[in-house]
Order: sequence, then C-alpha cells, then structure tokens
Amino acid sequence: MTAGIDVVPANSEDRSMLRDARAADFPAILDLNEAFVAVLSPLDGKRLARLHAHAALHRVIENEGRIEAFLLAFREGADYDSPNYRWFAQRYACFLYVDRIVVAADTHARGAGSMLYRDAIALARRDAVPIITCEFDIEPPNPASARFHASQGFHEVGRQQLHGGRKTVSLQALDVAATSDAATRRCAHSRRQ
Repeated sequence: MTAGIDVVPANSEDRSMLRDARAADFPAILDLNEAFVAVLSPLDGKRLARLHAHAALHRVIENEGRIEAFLLAFREGADYDSPNYRWFAQRYACFLYVDRIVVAADTHARGAGSMLYRDAIALARRDAVPIITCEFDIEPPNPASARFHASQGFHEVGRQQLHGGRKTVSLQALDVAATSDAATRRCAHSRRQ
C-alpha cells in the first residue's frame, strides 16, 4: 500500500486527522461499511485485510479517536476481483480505482468525503495517474452519491448491470490529467484495444 501524508485540516477547531488506515482501525471500518451496506458491497474482516494489503491507498479520517470516514483505492494491475474494477481495467491502462468511500452519517456536512478525494487526487498527481475511477448505484438509486461525485468533477463513462440485472451502476471517471501535464506525459490513459 502506498503511504499517504498525514493531514490536519487548516480549521483549528476541527480535530480531524487524515491518515493511513491500520489494522487496529478495521473494526470501525467494518462498522462504517455495514452502516451503508445497502449501497456498498458487503465486507468482512478477512476480505478487508486482503483488500488493505493490495490497496494503493487506504485512508481514514479520525476525530478524537473515532474513525469517521475511509477511502479504499486500487491501481491498475491489482489482484482484485470486483467486476467494476475489471470494467475499468479493460478500458484504461493507468488509473486509480476508488472501491469505496464511506463517511459516517453524522459527519457528512463537514467535508470528510471531499478531504479524502483531495488526498486521492494528490496521490494520483504525485504518481502521474491521469484518471480516478469509481462507481455508484443508479438502480437502486443512490442520489446522494451521484450529487457528491458530480460535485467532485466525476462524469459517467459507462454503465454496468450486476447481480442478474438487479443492480445497475454508473461507472465514473475524474480526469486528473486535465490539471496535471506531468500525468499526461508519464502515464497515458488511452483505451486498450
């Protein structure tokens, strides 16, 4: 896993810290995932440990000892069986796939999700990755995620039906390369043939 940089927000009244996830955080991460499992994939401790080991980025926001949010992301070439990840891997040579970003319900308005994405964008720029990808449910609908991802600059690049057509996801991309010439030069995001 690529280590990020700990960040303390500029607002001195907010005691939140953005840092790398640790095994000791797993129970809180699993609790957050379970709280939103209707719009996420189920996750247990064994799978979380495996995903953590293969992640390019696994970050948490901690506030006074409580994990309030997390982001789990993978680079191309990861050993990951997600059909959504595989969809992007078939189309992009170089990308950062956000498998899940979860923010505790009582902290949505404090900007934790945006902070996690700023961190992911910083990693993408540092490593010359031009595209950040993700997906969210559109059937059943997840309008909060749709609004949030639109506010971050994501746009739809495809759709995919899962679970025998019971679920449809909007496959999204954020073009980091548009704001980073170095990424364009060092890591082409052309579609694979």
